Amino acid sequence: MSETLEKDAGMRAPAGERIAKRLARAGLCSRRDAERWIAEGRVSVNGRVLATPAVTVGDDDRIAVDGKPIPEAERTRLWRYHKRAGLVTTHRDPQGRPTVFDRLPEDMPRVISVGRLDLNSEGLLLLTNDGALARRLELPAAGWVRRYRVRVHGEIDAARLAALEKGVTIDGVRYGSIKAALDRQQGSNAWLTVSLQEGKNREIRRVMEYLGWPVTRLIRVAYGPFQLGSLPEGAAEEVPGKVVKEQLGPAKPAKAKDNTKVKHADHRRTP
Repeated sequence: MSETLEKDAGMRAPAGERIAKRLARAGLCSRRDAERWIAEGRVSVNGRVLATPAVTVGDDDRIAVDGKPIPEAERTRLWRYHKRAGLVTTHRDPQGRPTVFDRLPEDMPRVISVGRLDLNSEGLLLLTNDGALARRLELPAAGWVRRYRVRVHGEIDAARLAALEKGVTIDGVRYGSIKAALDRQQGSNAWLTVSLQEGKNREIRRVMEYLGWPVTRLIRVAYGPFQLGSLPEGAAEEVPGKVVKEQLGPAKPAKAKDNTKVKHADHRRTP
């Protein structure tokens, strides 16, 4: 039996990464699953069975799971996905409800979501195979605006809607600036365009309910520069690597701005 390796002595690489991240990037599992596999003695590096995930590996290390070499790590990739209502944004749901990841196209690799859309929300969801990229895209420092089409029940008061730009406190929870504009009033219903930089859990629904306008439909149409466009419901489309690099640029804080114009045909149109 292979010798058990304690810690990561003698196995560091100058430009390495943690073993759990390496397994996840190979598309085999999540980092949490990787840590469980290591605890079960299923993962080896250079012939030595690991006993801890505190191991850094490099490009030259030979990594195996259950004695089989793992595939090469995939390059970082990003997809636009059109989520329909009725799906939860999680890999496993304790209540057994259908998930986004159950309904992805069969040719998709293992991915994680950039943020979430709740069960009854729909529209643009970004997916990636790189956890570091997902975290970077979620950071408020990125300054990226999330934009939504929102249908509410009630007659809109323009002054109260405009006041949301100053933020609002509801039941002790402070919600930041929300830009909301009335698109049209149709009898007892209205369509709004709502933009915010950092969305708390169910923020739009809670704020509109507080104003007396319950949300009956919520569609995310843009996440920073990436737009839903004409992407069909349930479809996923990879964002070209060149576009991702152009939009990300160097990692640095930025002021909030509604940067939704991208020089790429599939990202320019909105419903």
